[in-house]
Amino acid sequence: MIFAWIVFGVLMISQSLGNKDQEFWYKDAQSTILQRLTQLPRFSKAKNAIIFVADGLGMTGVTAARILKGQKKGLQGEDAQLTFERFPDLALLKTYANDGQTPDSASSATALFCGVKANLETIGLDSKGKFEDCISSLSSRVPSIFDWAQQQGKATGFVTTTRVTHGTPAALYSHSASRYWEDDSRLRDESLMKSRGIYQSDEQFGGRKISGPGGRSMCKDITRQLVEDEPGRNINVLMGGGRRHWLPQGTRDPEYKSEEGRRQDRRDLIEQWLKDKKKRGHSAEYVWNKAQFNKIDAQKTEFLLGLFDYSHLDFDSDRDQGIFGDPSLSDMSQKALEILKKNPHGYVLVVESGRIDHAYHYNNAYRALEEIVAFDEAVTLVTSSVNIEETIIIVTSDHSQVMTFGGAGTPRGNPILGYDIYPSPSDGMPYPTILFGSGPGHQSSEKLQNTTRLSPGSSSFIQPSAILRPWSTHGGEDVPLYAIGPRSFIFHGTQDQTFLAHGLAYAMCLGPFKDNCGDALWAKEDDVAESGCQEKQLLRERNKEINIWTLSAILSSSAKKQLSNTFLIFFTVVLIIIVICDTNK
Repeated sequence: MIFAWIVFGVLMISQSLGNKDQEFWYKDAQSTILQRLTQLPRFSKAKNAIIFVADGLGMTGVTAARILKGQKKGLQGEDAQLTFERFPDLALLKTYANDGQTPDSASSATALFCGVKANLETIGLDSKGKFEDCISSLSSRVPSIFDWAQQQGKATGFVTTTRVTHGTPAALYSHSASRYWEDDSRLRDESLMKSRGIYQSDEQFGGRKISGPGGRSMCKDITRQLVEDEPGRNINVLMGGGRRHWLPQGTRDPEYKSEEGRRQDRRDLIEQWLKDKKKRGHSAEYVWNKAQFNKIDAQKTEFLLGLFDYSHLDFDSDRDQGIFGDPSLSDMSQKALEILKKNPHGYVLVVESGRIDHAYHYNNAYRALEEIVAFDEAVTLVTSSVNIEETIIIVTSDHSQVMTFGGAGTPRGNPILGYDIYPSPSDGMPYPTILFGSGPGHQSSEKLQNTTRLSPGSSSFIQPSAILRPWSTHGGEDVPLYAIGPRSFIFHGTQDQTFLAHGLAYAMCLGPFKDNCGDALWAKEDDVAESGCQEKQLLRERNKEINIWTLSAILSSSAKKQLSNTFLIFFTVVLIIIVICDTNK
C-alpha cells in the first residue's frame, strides 16, 4: 500500500513540472489509475454517517463552483476540484416526485431520508399522503434514517442554513401533509384552502369532531413534532434558523425587536424543549447568536438547540461575523460533530446548505456559487475531522436548478461570474456566462443594454432568464451523489433518490437491514480465512491479481518510454529505500 502511494505521489510531482501536452495527460491518467487501485473497498459496516445536502445543486452548479473556487485562488479555475469530487464513489439520483416530474424539496427530502417517493410538498409520508389532507397523513407515515439510528442507540443531529423546520430537514423527523405547516397558524388558516377551491366542511372521523380542510385539527405542526414526538425530541443537535415558528404571538424576537412569534397556541416551544431535556436528566443548551454559540462546551452538552435567525440564516457572503451574527456552516458542522462523537454507538449527522437554492430562485449566481464554495469548505473540515475507516460520508442534492453556463469559444480562465468575451451575433449585445431558464431576471433586449453597466461579479447582479417568473423553477434532471467510507461502493450507477436511505441503512446495519446487512459476508480482511467465506476469499485474491497485473501494465515498457530518465532514477532510489526499510523491520 505504501509503495503504491509513493508511486502515485511521484507521478503527481513529475507531471506538475511538465507542460500539459500528451506526456502530461498520459501521466495524469496513469496516476489516477494507480490511485484507484489503492482505494480498495471498505467492507466493514459503518459506525457513523454524515450526509451533506446541497439544496438545488446540480452538475452545472458543481462545475461553476469548481471554477470559482480555483479563480478565487488566482488560478484559471477549470482544472480545480471541490473536495467531494475526490470521493471515490459516484452515483446519479433520479429526483422525480410521486406525482411530479420535477420535485420540491419536501418530497425529495422524504425520498432521501425515508426511502419512499412522496407527493409534492408533503413530508415524511408515502404516496397515500395527500397535500394539505391531514387525515390522509395519519395512515401514511414512514420512518426516517433518524428513527433507524436512534433505535440502535446512535446520536443524531442536523445543521442547516434554512429554518430548522424547512422542507429538507423536516423530513428527518416529521410527518406532515403540508411543508407549510411549520407552526399552528397555517393549520388554523382556512382562507388559503378556500382560495384553492378544496375547502371541506366539518366532518366526523373516528367519533371526533374535525374542523377545517382534511381534518387539520388532528395534526400537529412541524415544530411541535420536533419538540414533542420521536425522533424529533431525541435529536441531540439541531441548528439553523426559524425562531418565528417556536415563539408565541406577542413575544418579541430577541434579535429583531419589530418581529414577534407566529404561534397562536401560546406555546413557547424553546422553553418547552429545554424543560423536556431537563425533565429527562439531560444537559441542554439553547443559543441564538455566535457569542453564545462559541461558549458551548461540547464535552458537557448532550443536547444543543441553535436558532440563529428569525427565518433563514443570511447568505454566507452577507453573513454578520460579529458576536451577534451567525456561525458559518463549517462552524455549526464542527460543533455538532464534537457533541455527537461522544456517543460510543456512533452517530448520524445531516448537514444542509439550504440557501444555495434560494439564490438560484432569485437568479443570483454570485450568492449561489459562494454558498456552494462555503458548503465545500464544510465538507473539507468535517472529512478531515473523522475516521474515514468507520464513517461513511455522502454528498448529494435534493434536486437541481435551471442554471446554465457556456460560451462560443470562451477562453480558459474567463471569469465564471463575468461576460462571454464575444457578443451575441444576433444583436451585438454581450451576455453573462451564466444564464437561467426561468426567473425574475427575464429582460427584453432593450433592458439588457442597461445591465451591461453592471458586473456579473457583483453580489446583487441578477442573471438574465429566458422565461419571466417571480422565481426560477427547480430542475428535473438527475443529481450526483459522491460517497466515501465503509461500504460506499454500493452507491454506484443511476438510482432512484430513495436508494440513499436504504443504501445507508445497509452500510450501517440499520432499520430494514438491521439483521440482514451482510456482516458475515463482509468480514474484515484479517478474519476472512476464519469466517469460512471461501467465495469472498477467492474474489479478493482475484482482485489482487488483477491489481498487480494492472500495476505492471502501467509500468510496462510502453509506459516507461514516457517517463524521463530523472524520474526512473528517482523511482529506483525510492524502491531501494522501501526494500531496505522492510528488511530492517
